[in-house]
Amino acid sequence: MDQMISKARIGWLVRRVARKIWFRAAVISAASVVVAALAGIVARAVPYHFTGDIGQDAVGTVLQIIASSMLAVTTFSLTAMVSAYSSATQLATPRATQLLISDRMSQNALSTFLGAFIFAIVGIIGLQTRLYGGQGRVLLLIATVLLVALVVVTLLRWIAHLAAFGRMSDVIDRVEDAACSAMRTFASDPFGGGRPAVPLPAGARPVRSDRIGYVTYIDFDRLAAQARHRDIAVYVTAIPGTLVHKGRPLLHVVGGDDREQDGDLAKAFTIERHRDFEHDPRLGLIALGEIAGRALAPATNDPGTAVEVLNALFRTLSELPAQGAVPDDDRPPVHVARPSVEELVRAGFAPIVREGAGEEEVAIRAFKILLALGETLPHAGQVTRALADELAQNVARVMLDTAAAARTLAVRADRS
Repeated sequence: MDQMISKARIGWLVRRVARKIWFRAAVISAASVVVAALAGIVARAVPYHFTGDIGQDAVGTVLQIIASSMLAVTTFSLTAMVSAYSSATQLATPRATQLLISDRMSQNALSTFLGAFIFAIVGIIGLQTRLYGGQGRVLLLIATVLLVALVVVTLLRWIAHLAAFGRMSDVIDRVEDAACSAMRTFASDPFGGGRPAVPLPAGARPVRSDRIGYVTYIDFDRLAAQARHRDIAVYVTAIPGTLVHKGRPLLHVVGGDDREQDGDLAKAFTIERHRDFEHDPRLGLIALGEIAGRALAPATNDPGTAVEVLNALFRTLSELPAQGAVPDDDRPPVHVARPSVEELVRAGFAPIVREGAGEEEVAIRAFKILLALGETLPHAGQVTRALADELAQNVARVMLDTAAAARTLAVRADRS
């Protein structure tokens, strides 16, 4: 049982590896080596003999040009990517950096340029060692021409992509997409296939982690299998995004007589130093709130960005599910806690309510969004009204222009 790895966990690991910046580069580089190295071998199996003579210098010259230019383009691409990461960290939020790093377009561009460079190097080595005969040089030239076409198309797309990559609007869109994706996953099954949380029974045994960090993934299939196999009830208290340590239990166990196996349940939890967006709906909301808070800082004074974040928060929180219970007849005895509606809404709006009360346009948009959110999601009405009250108090306290404060509070009074 302790060696079991569920299909869900394998799929999650594959997705994580595929998002790494080195993965595509490694795959395309390996493919480049294979294509360049096998050109001479494959040429021997071609029944048709080319009558034209393509000299070694002709192919070699093209490959040398590709090798030198692709090395420069790869270096330029890395510099542009690092600049985008730095810009997002300084202007938006450091939490957005992981989304930029996993950008597919930048990974494809970097991998293509690196793969072209390696292809050219291997091709030059093959020519210098006379690996290719006449047939091989023809096939190598055909592959080179196709590679040049691929590089040109990728370079044009990469140039167009750089026009927006790492800019404020791009960062907000990426964080919103990540937050919406996590929220939709959360809304589809807030309890991850388990049952709603209930008060802990007396005598529940805590299972703690020996590491300090954030929970980024929980293998619920593994917890369910062990719960049914051992005939126990599991109560998960540390959901993705929770900071755990030796004093905070990951879960509690009720039933069973083998306490040594309780430690195996902790292996279903992936604990890392940093939070991850995929299964943590709170992180996306926090990141959006951080972007707005930084934009509203006196040193930045960018209320337009805060307004864009408010719109993004509205779209994201529109996916927020109600607190209703789910049928648990066929579900395993794994009770899972979930973040409350108040916790999720406050995660995004708290910085705006605190920092945006002095900006008329931001406060007015915040009042409108909070009212619309309360109308769209009746189960969020209590927290949206409480946030509107806090914002009204802050407006009356910090907005220096009394006329602007009156106009702002009038919007809330008219729409309440």
